[in-house]
Amino acid sequence: MYLTTDSESLRVYEALASEARLRIIDLLSVREMHIKELAAALFLSSAIVSSHVSKLQKAGIVSSQMKRIQGGTYKYCSLSANYLQIKLSGERTVAGKVLEVAVPVGQYTDLQASPTCGIATPEKLIGYYDDPRYFLDPERVDAGILWFAKGYVEYKVPNYLFKDQVVREIEISMEIGSEAPHVNEKWPSDIGFMLNGLNVGQWTSPGDFGISRGRLTPAWWHPDVNQYGLLKVLKINAGGTFMDGQQISEATLDDVHWQQDQWTFRFTAEDNSRRRGGLTLFGRGFGNYEQDIVFRAYYD
Repeated sequence: MYLTTDSESLRVYEALASEARLRIIDLLSVREMHIKELAAALFLSSAIVSSHVSKLQKAGIVSSQMKRIQGGTYKYCSLSANYLQIKLSGERTVAGKVLEVAVPVGQYTDLQASPTCGIATPEKLIGYYDDPRYFLDPERVDAGILWFAKGYVEYKVPNYLFKDQVVREIEISMEIGSEAPHVNEKWPSDIGFMLNGLNVGQWTSPGDFGISRGRLTPAWWHPDVNQYGLLKVLKINAGGTFMDGQQISEATLDDVHWQQDQWTFRFTAEDNSRRRGGLTLFGRGFGNYEQDIVFRAYYD
């Protein structure tokens, strides 16, 4: 879950400002539980626990569904988010002007994929699981998710800046995770990033997240496959390349030749990696963030 210091995120901070609600989160991180189970574990009444759960649901932290078991109907609760990422408003960009281009995950220009793999729109799976041929299906342009155990996916992005405009920083944000058979939250994967043919760094995804459903996951989506990823922000400037503020390489803006009329950006999950856990890319209609792959150029 991505948070800022705006009023929209305030309900999340308010939901976390309770020892009882934090304890509920701890319990649900182990397994899903119904209201009466939570009440017994916390030594509280079911009515009080229901009130706490309602606040967590409104904040998008917990989800619930009614299940009928042995003649009774119970409200089962599970976590909707396992990670929180906070961007403080005090962070300043390196330039006052910004150019933004959002590229859907299905509008790649080159790809190699090895099973386990697949691609889907928010309405349906494209083709069949573990058949890379369907990555070339015309419907791929509407995809909201794609995944593979080994390979790469590449996108071309137009550079709309004029010749007298100078880029100070390139920012690329995406929702991304590993790819495991079914789901495995402890499935590390070394995912590489290339811009205009230059390797600008690598990030290790901790796992393939699927214990709880993604906030935007379609109702028809199977529960034992990828549900959501982590929102990651890659930045390239004169000082190097950074992932969420941590430097991952010394590749700079000059090194990636940003002046070109188009940029080529590639995600890789290579066979020679120490932690080869594949990759999953989430776009609109899937995961926890309603966004595509977003490219921003801060410029003068």
